[in-house]
Amino acid sequence: MTQDIIHVYFVPGMAASSLIFEHIKLPEAQFKTHMIEWLLPIDNELISDYARRMSTLIKHDNVVLIGVSFGGIIVQEMSRFLTVKKLIIISSVKTKYELPKRMKWARITKAYKLMPTNLVNNMDTLVKYSFGKTIKKRVELYKKYLSVPNNYYLSWALKQVVCWDQEAPIPGTIHIHGEKDPVFPHKYMVDCITIKGGTHVMIINRYKWFNKNLPKLILDEKLA
Repeated sequence: MTQDIIHVYFVPGMAASSLIFEHIKLPEAQFKTHMIEWLLPIDNELISDYARRMSTLIKHDNVVLIGVSFGGIIVQEMSRFLTVKKLIIISSVKTKYELPKRMKWARITKAYKLMPTNLVNNMDTLVKYSFGKTIKKRVELYKKYLSVPNNYYLSWALKQVVCWDQEAPIPGTIHIHGEKDPVFPHKYMVDCITIKGGTHVMIINRYKWFNKNLPKLILDEKLA
């Protein structure tokens, strides 16, 4: 008996390319993976309208949606327009209540409008003048995986994160979160699968865990 292939769509983090999933390998006999790249937002586009446009990139029914960071927020919004088998978010949030205090404050004060998003156009300069191996390595990482060095996109995306208004989790959402995530601190998370020592970029540096466990999560099998 032929087993139906499960189509799995991945959405990367803010301004990142699908290269962040380069080490993710799911068994080809069971799964077909598809990588979604970012669309540029239309002027003052609502996140729901943007998600509707992103959902047109999904070409199958009953799919698995997996999103990282801001991509996790977007796949939740996309799921409202699609038939979804599984909804999985990584290094992300399920509601506005899981956002850290600094982001809640940025929403109240509109401080997100002051973020220097133009820095993404000067990665070479940042690498040249960055101090310390850790900082330089991080900038090089951003340079490798950044795919949308567009000021308007970044300003728009930052506003969508800070001003996201989801009150309650979408039922059935699987949330995987790093214990040491500095962007969305773990202490604010409710009902998630915790990766010990995992950071915000664990989809890149902890890919072996995901290769082992994503198939189990999708197929409702118990994690080891």
